[in-house]
Amino acid sequence: MARPALSRKRAQDAATVLAFKAGWRAVRALPEPAAYALFEKIADVLHRRGGKDVERMRSNYARVRPELDDAALDDLTREGLRSYFRYWCDAFRLQSLSHDDLRSLVRTTGAIDQVRADLAAGESIVLYLGHLGNWDLAGAWSATELAHVTTVAERLEPDELFRAFLEFREGLGMTIIPLTQGIDVMGQVEAALRVPGAFAPLLSDRDLTQRGVTVKLAGHDARVAAGPAILARRTGARLYPVTITYDPPRGRAMRGIEIRFHDPVDAGSSPDMRADVLAATQQCVDALSTAIVERTEDWHMMQRVFVDDLGNRAPRGN
Repeated sequence: MARPALSRKRAQDAATVLAFKAGWRAVRALPEPAAYALFEKIADVLHRRGGKDVERMRSNYARVRPELDDAALDDLTREGLRSYFRYWCDAFRLQSLSHDDLRSLVRTTGAIDQVRADLAAGESIVLYLGHLGNWDLAGAWSATELAHVTTVAERLEPDELFRAFLEFREGLGMTIIPLTQGIDVMGQVEAALRVPGAFAPLLSDRDLTQRGVTVKLAGHDARVAAGPAILARRTGARLYPVTITYDPPRGRAMRGIEIRFHDPVDAGSSPDMRADVLAATQQCVDALSTAIVERTEDWHMMQRVFVDDLGNRAPRGN
């Protein structure tokens, strides 16, 4: 009985991959305004239909924006879906961009001069990122303008789809370490950071390993990754929180992003490593929280991150 079920699964996976690759080609072939208009319509249809992912986004938004009434929260959720699908349309079209295109689409603020000085001095850097704006565009720009990028990617199903994303990101100039059970991902990133001038941006506003820490995100307990702070402490790399948001105005064309490099965070050197990591992670999340509250629609979080939503799945302690 298992073999027909396995065959159906393989057929479904093959159809998913074929549809994805066909969509990727089609979107790149469309005129830019038509492509973004199409993705906006898809976002609006999904918003009207609702469903688990839409409700999770709405629930997350409700926690960080408690002042909104139901109508305003519904409008914000629609904008969040439009921003999320803009990210995907950007991603489909990203490989067609030249270096000049990347420069024109990215605006940097904050401690960017300090980041450049650190890299020029041979310092390694680990970035604490959230699922904000377009992190793939930020990564492609960084690989061109700052340093070779090493990062970690969550595995997708089916595997062929994940490999397609892997090839896409590697084609943008990044080294991708798959988050795979049984593989020492932290050790691989640590080894990369021990090379002078290494640069490792890590999406960290969700705990994927069950080894994260509990911090306050926009005033609520949340489970987030502790990896960036641990890696900075172990290797001596500089730790920078980074927030990425879309630039206005909205429209049916590829919009630029603002990459804000916040001031570096001290990963600590006291005998109490656990306390140091928790304190450094909280400082990083504080930087993310401000952007999440101010630009909530650009926070593409459709998974459980807040402790009250995790239930029995939330690990005890830090």
